[in-house]
Formats: sequence, structure tokens, C-alpha cells
Amino acid sequence: MGRRRICWQAILRGAVLMVAAVGAVHAPAQGQNAPPVARDDPQRPPITRDNIRALGTRVEAILADAKAERGHWGVLVVDATTGQAVYALNEGRYFTPASNTKLYTTALALATLGPEHRFRTTIETRGRIDAHGRLIGDLILVGRGDPNLSNRVLPYDKDKERDGPPEKILALLADSVASRGLKQIEGDIIGDDSYYPLERYPGGWAISDMTSGFGAPVSALTASDNALFIEVRPGEREGEPAWFQAEPLAEFYEFRNELRTGPAGSQARVRVERDPGSRQVTLRGNVPLGRRPQPVTLAVEEPAEYWAAVFKRLLIERGVRVHGQARARHRERGQPPPAEEDGSDVLAEFVSAPLIEDVRVVNKISQNLHAELLLRAVSHAKTEEGVTASGIRFAEEFWKEMGMPQGDVALYDGSGLSRRSLITPRGTVHLLQWAAVQPWAAAYESTLPVAGVDGTLSERMRGTPAEGRVRAKTGSLANTNALSGYAETVAGARVVFSIFGNSHNLLGRDATAIIDAICVAMVEELGRRR
Repeated sequence: MGRRRICWQAILRGAVLMVAAVGAVHAPAQGQNAPPVARDDPQRPPITRDNIRALGTRVEAILADAKAERGHWGVLVVDATTGQAVYALNEGRYFTPASNTKLYTTALALATLGPEHRFRTTIETRGRIDAHGRLIGDLILVGRGDPNLSNRVLPYDKDKERDGPPEKILALLADSVASRGLKQIEGDIIGDDSYYPLERYPGGWAISDMTSGFGAPVSALTASDNALFIEVRPGEREGEPAWFQAEPLAEFYEFRNELRTGPAGSQARVRVERDPGSRQVTLRGNVPLGRRPQPVTLAVEEPAEYWAAVFKRLLIERGVRVHGQARARHRERGQPPPAEEDGSDVLAEFVSAPLIEDVRVVNKISQNLHAELLLRAVSHAKTEEGVTASGIRFAEEFWKEMGMPQGDVALYDGSGLSRRSLITPRGTVHLLQWAAVQPWAAAYESTLPVAGVDGTLSERMRGTPAEGRVRAKTGSLANTNALSGYAETVAGARVVFSIFGNSHNLLGRDATAIIDAICVAMVEELGRRR
């Protein structure tokens, strides 16, 4: 798999221990700055030559295991106090990052928009409301990229993700509109997502992702994570149709139920199928008798139109008669961004929680759609385009300014679903070192999952010395896993690390066990007195 052994014939220069693998420690490219070093606590124990030797021996043994042998692995561990590499393996080679991409997107968003940035969603009209509560004109739901028009609990709560119906915020907006005495709408209900140009999917996403909640399309008008939540239950007797319910519903999709109740104890298999562009959804599979409700998600392919339809339903439920239809208003690429319309009457608005709270959601639970929306928000703020490509171009210039090693980052999306993206462990550690000296460093680090405690690391490294000591972003695609972040060792040393495994053909649990074992070795050995 192309692994190289650490060369332990390191050379002492003054008080600084330099440890090198073949090609492992690189000087910054011409004109670039070295990664910043966070010297937050000079009392932290030093990482010694013996520590480094012990870590190297353990990591080599982990990666020599038969399960790991045929994979492609990259590891870089850096002393956060001195900035020196203490273990390096393939650290300058490319890896598919999966959701480690989100480290870059969220850091970029915090640096350019600020932790206190907020999104605004409005209900507007250019029509006239007469004395009888009749609106002569259209009612427009205007989205500006808020990722959290939903029932998500904010700030992030590891024990309770959601509270109330998925359309909770839209219902509050409908309440506000109805409270103004609106009784009848002569026009249409328009879902306006023209704040960003129409671009539902970045390049490199798999077509199989498009129906799943984790692959929901991007829209400036996003609600309920642009997904329907479907709950499946067995029937009362074997062979009967299984039962399902989906929310939030609107007059949009036609559901065909081909689910059947299987024998008790049989394997549950539920598939939700929808062809691209189709409004027919088919549920197929087996739901075992006596099985607890099983949740699945379905991505909403046309978010602006769908949420307009949901908003129309919510208004009707509140006694407002709507004569028109629910439809969408888009902006094509190349068209100028819409100006705030003079003469528009804002009937209701919702202002989001601060940006840092959504960064926490993105990193803790690895929320793909929200990451893409953050990249669009950066693109809109810095280039006025609001599309992935312009956001990536701006990001590339930003990486150069922070001194990122040349060529270490090649991203095609903001979430990591793109199979085209490539990054290096060296570039990722550089990013994390840079983030650690920013004004928002503590807030950024607090958004990362904690081993054995919360987020996507809640079930990993439990009962080991790494529990509670590793804060890091996970990443997973088929045959791809990653973990990068910060750690405090048992002895109190602080390190920055990045671990990638590609092309390993392992089950997810087997791959993460290898990465977790490296983390445990790192936490146990570095800074330890011998």
C-alpha cells in the first residue's frame, strides 16, 4: 500500500526535536507562510523522542494488520505547541476527503461571514390587502439561504435533535400572516429561491444520492432539510401491506405503497424510489411483524415549489382561502441577483440563530445540505454569484492567503459528497493549525464531535483513553474514511492530526476501528514520561 517507515535517526538542533519520514516533513513552498502555532500553554509536557518512537511502532503495527494492508492510508500528527510533525505517512498525497471537506467549508464561513451572521426569511407581497382581508396579488415566501427553517433544536442538543413538526418555522410564519387579518388570497403562493442561482447539485455527486435525505438538493429556500420524513410500520398480520406516513405533506408527490409485512424476526428491507424529475414515489420492501417504527427520508427534488405548496396548506388550515396555485420563482445562472423589490410589503419574517449554531450542526452530525448552503452563502457574500464554482474559486484564493501548501486542496463541493474532491493530510492539518489561532478558534473547535460523547463520534472510542479527549470531524463514503481534528493526550500534550483511509474495501466499522486505534495510540503515547 505504499507505506514508508519513520526514520528514527532524527537530528537534534538545539532544543527542538525534528523527526522525519522519507519526504514526510516539508518546508513551505516559495512565498508561503509556515502553519501558525498555537502556543497557548507552555506548561504542556514535551513530546519526546521515546514518545515518537512508541507511537510509530504502534501505528505501523495497526496498519500492518491484514484488514488494513491493501488500503491507502495517510496520517499526519503534529505537536500543537511546537508545530513539528511527530508522525507522518503519505501526508502529502491526495485522498478523497468525504465529510472532512466540512472542516474547510465551516472554517471558510466563520472567517468570511463571522460567527454572528444571520439569515433572514420573509413573507412578502406586492399586492394590496383590502379592508375585507383580501390580498389582490401573490404571496411570496422568500428564502435567503437559512438552513434551519425546521424543527431542529438550536443550540445543538446531543440528546434531542428535533422538537415539533418538520414545518415548524413555516407554521410560525403562517401564524404571523394569518394574524394580520388575511382572509383570502387572489393570487399564487410563490416559493422564491432566486437569492442563489438554480443549481441543485454540485459536480461529482452520485445519482443514487439524489433521493436520500443526505443528498437533498440545494436551494436558497430550504425547509425541513429539504426532505420528507417517512415512518414505516408493519401491518397487523403477516402478508398485509405495511403502513407508512410522511411529513410534511403537500399536494405534490403521489405515493405507491408496495411494502409488505414479513414474518417476525425477518430482516427489515425498505426502499424509497423516485426517478429524477418524477413525482411518483414508490415504497418497496419487507417490514417484520412486530417491528418498531422505522424512519427513512426522501429528498425533495423541487424545494421552492414544494415549500410553497406546504405553505399554501398551512394558510388554508388557518382559515385563509387561496385561489391560486403553489409555484416557484428561480434565477438562472448568469442572471443578476434580485434586488430588494421597492414597494414590497413584508407581512412576516424569521431571523435565524447565529451562524456558529449551524456550523455546530454541520460538524456534529455531518449535515451535507447545510454545508452546501454555507458555501453558497460565502459565494453570495464575496462574489454575488451564490453558486458552488464561485465559492470554490474564492476559497482557493483564501487558502493561498492562509499559506496552504500549493495543490493540497482540490474541492468540488462544500459537503464532501463529491467523489471528485481531493485533499492531503498535510493541507488538513495546516487548516486546523490556522483555525486554532483565529478569534473564533474555541467556538470552531467546540463544533467538532467529541469521541464517545456526541455527534458522529458518540459511539466511537468509548471506554478508551481517547474518550472525551479527541475532537474531530469524521468522513465516510464507500471505501473511504477520515478523521481530522484536535486531541489532548493523557499526559496533557496537545496535537493536531489528520487520518485518511481510501480504497480499503472494508466495512465501515472495520475501517473506523483502524482509525480509532491510531487515535488511542496517539493519546496514550504522546507526552508520556518513560
